Amino acid sequence: MSRVPMDPDAIRALAAILTETGLTEIEIAEKDSRIRVVRAPAVMEAFAAPRAAVATAAAPPAAVAAAPVEAAAHPGAVTSPMVGVAYLSPEPGAAPFVTAGQEVTAGQTLLLIEAMKTFNQIKAPKSGTVGRILVASGSPVEYGEILMVLD
Repeated sequence: MSRVPMDPDAIRALAAILTETGLTEIEIAEKDSRIRVVRAPAVMEAFAAPRAAVATAAAPPAAVAAAPVEAAAHPGAVTSPMVGVAYLSPEPGAAPFVTAGQEVTAGQTLLLIEAMKTFNQIKAPKSGTVGRILVASGSPVEYGEILMVLD
């Protein structure tokens, strides 16, 4: 097995790119060598906390901390299928697709996620009532992040 020469400057440069762009991982491959830099999951939690706080601003601090854990275990949790930017309405200034407390049917559009200049519809996996919306319009979302909860 041949050793790939490690270039600390290249690794630092890739880490700086992650910090500047907000990406969670980056990988560069050339011929038989490959460098992959991944941010620690604790950094991603720091980004998720402000969005949860915005969605539940009226709740007491203990409820804010418990909300993501409760939502993750909820059978009606709607998660992001991709990394992108969430939009709650079809265009700026328009009414949102859904609001908290609204009845929805399976297949109804809940929100959009823009990824690579493409707007992807996120549809309701089942019928129910929108319990909580955990993202703000225009906020970045990660793969698997809980967007809203259907009761």
